[in-house]
Amino acid sequence: MNKLGEKSLRTLEYFTILERLAAQAASDKGRERCLTLRPLDDREEARVWMDQTTDAKNLMIRQGSPAFGGIREVGAILSRADRGGVLNPRELLAVASVLQTSRRALAYDAEHEEKTTLTPIFGMLSGNRVLEEQITTAIVSEEEIADGASAELLSIRREMRRISGKVREALGRMLSGERAKYLQETIITQRGGRFVVPVKAEHRGDVPGLVHDTSSTGATVFIEPAAVVEINNQIKVLEGREEQEIERILSALSADVALYKNAIAQDYDALTTLDFIFARAKLSFDMNAAPPLWRDTPGACRLVRARHPLLDKEKAVPIDIAIGDEYDTLVITGPNTGGKTVSLKTLGLLCLMAASGLHIPASEQSEIGLFEHVYADIGDEQSIEQSLSTFSAHMKTIVSIMDVCGQGDLVLFDELGAGTDPVEGAALAVAVIGYARQMGALVAATTHYAELKTFALTTEGVENASCEFDVQSLQPTYRLLTGIPGKSNAFAIAGRLGLQPTIIERAKEQVSTENARFEDVLAELERERRRIDRMKEDAAKMRAAAQSERDKALRTRDEMEQKADKLLESAKSRADRLLKDARMTAETVFDELDEMKKKARESVPDHNLAAARAALRGIITQTENETRRSGEKRTVDAHEQRKLQKGDRVRLINVGGVLATVLAPADKDGNVQVQAGPMKMTVKENELRLTEEPKAASKTPRPRSGPAPKLNLTAAEREVDVRGLSAEEAIYEVDSFLSQAIMGGLPTVTIIHGKGTGTLRVAIQQHLRQNKRVKSVRSGVYGEGEQGVTIAELR
Repeated sequence: MNKLGEKSLRTLEYFTILERLAAQAASDKGRERCLTLRPLDDREEARVWMDQTTDAKNLMIRQGSPAFGGIREVGAILSRADRGGVLNPRELLAVASVLQTSRRALAYDAEHEEKTTLTPIFGMLSGNRVLEEQITTAIVSEEEIADGASAELLSIRREMRRISGKVREALGRMLSGERAKYLQETIITQRGGRFVVPVKAEHRGDVPGLVHDTSSTGATVFIEPAAVVEINNQIKVLEGREEQEIERILSALSADVALYKNAIAQDYDALTTLDFIFARAKLSFDMNAAPPLWRDTPGACRLVRARHPLLDKEKAVPIDIAIGDEYDTLVITGPNTGGKTVSLKTLGLLCLMAASGLHIPASEQSEIGLFEHVYADIGDEQSIEQSLSTFSAHMKTIVSIMDVCGQGDLVLFDELGAGTDPVEGAALAVAVIGYARQMGALVAATTHYAELKTFALTTEGVENASCEFDVQSLQPTYRLLTGIPGKSNAFAIAGRLGLQPTIIERAKEQVSTENARFEDVLAELERERRRIDRMKEDAAKMRAAAQSERDKALRTRDEMEQKADKLLESAKSRADRLLKDARMTAETVFDELDEMKKKARESVPDHNLAAARAALRGIITQTENETRRSGEKRTVDAHEQRKLQKGDRVRLINVGGVLATVLAPADKDGNVQVQAGPMKMTVKENELRLTEEPKAASKTPRPRSGPAPKLNLTAAEREVDVRGLSAEEAIYEVDSFLSQAIMGGLPTVTIIHGKGTGTLRVAIQQHLRQNKRVKSVRSGVYGEGEQGVTIAELR
């Protein structure tokens, strides 16, 4: 990026955003990548980066954030191991920490099945649990090697502890013997790794042994008694063997690290990349941001409810600002401290953030097309060192921008032409804007000049905008109003502040007739706008009230239909049970009659008995058919709703009000193909009720990974209560409920049967285990109802 581009990034406070981004990263490399992030000039690459941020944020919503705190810089470590160097414990622990972080990241990725833009990056991770555990088992800390690092080291240290015990035992006898009177203190200490005792200087001849040290005052000498010299020698030999064994252990571990150098380096690169991506997702949470929609045509944007990311998100007033569609230049006017500069910076900064793969603090309805460059001349550019005035400094920046701006660029000017004669400044501002437009750039500029307001009103492709100001309270509202030039309000403000009316009148006389007329037109436009805003607010309230009443009526209708469905189903169930009982009773009677005939050898002809049996069964079957026919289907009158179209959401009013999507309009016979969850079916058009859910969008949605959406059943439809029913009745109700749940795509359902004697629970669970549509069956746990409920997982 050139020097002018870097200056524009600084002007728009882009680097402050990067500092906030870097604070979200866990690793040094991740923070470095955050601080060196720059806007991309490739639209497809920027789209991929934005999708990565979105996918990381979605994963964090479902699974929380992965832990990257264990990432350590291992580049130099791996290089030294590859050259045959022996790594120290700190370096080996750094390698183990990277391997452990890699293993945890793989486990995090395994928690979800759907593929995302992060899947290939997680796929680069390999981990190495064997090497990780070899290092962590052998090395306790940066200063300590574990006894169990090898059998030899364990043997050496056991021997060292045994011999050290002999030394202490020998010196302990001395401390408690007759020579204790020669000691300065009755303690055992070490000098040069050898055990010694502190002896009074005047008695050093009374304690035979080797002098290793003298106190700073000379009053104490530290003597290794002759009795322990040989034992201390043995300890020194063992210490030498210990060092050699530790060196061998470290050397072996270093060789293993060198063997897996490439895999570890790849894990490190993948982890730091993921750390960088999840830092972007964390920043999105922090700013309450969202991904904008990418436009296929570059060099245009439309920001909806956009906030400057460095302002307090609870207090900042959102603005709507657009450029590049109906107009290529936006002239923003309004009073000082009214929000003009913030609006300009918001436009530029959010475009830069989107080009960097960052979410923006704006509505998801915002649209951005990638700009080639964003150039900005904003703020006080006075330079004492170069003896440049504010105007000269601004002009120097403007000259640089004019030299490079072109097609697909966004150019931002703050107070263009200010700092010099107003007439010349206004003329210069118009010329600069005209040249930038001629070069193909989009321009947004703030100004106080009335000439630029007129220029925007009279020039095609140039639009006015203003920052609203409340004259009554003398406070800006910070709302940006596109299409309306701002009024200066100087006289009104002066009057509200108490300036004498005679002075204000004299000032008005100094204003030219054309300017006064122009200000009057602006005032009239402002009054008309406020009146229209009030009308829009009133209309919105009335529309909301009407919608609320309509929604209430629809909910009431749906509730009544659901109650009717339940009553109908209950009646059918009871009728079916009665018929089933009647049929079973009839069969029992027939069996008893047969038995009685055999015993009594009655003379009744067999064909009479068969005829009676057939007649009775016929009556039962006829009753059963009539009962089933009595459940007439409900229909929707044609005038109640429009013709159904592909993508409409409908309810199957004769199938429990299940939601479905129309796959094709009705054919000539009135049949409509719909899909409810995973099931496709054909239903009569008059048995479908159009819902108020929005029709599927016609434009191609942003691609998203994951399973197909399932039918959204309410919590009441996720459980069935069969308490008080017999086992047969309960099983019938459960089977009907399972059909609804499977059609709705529910993963699990709950059957409430109560605890009681447990007979109903056993019957239901045995029946469910024989059902091929049921994957698993278990009783409830604490908080679910325990033995009073059964949880079934559906296939």
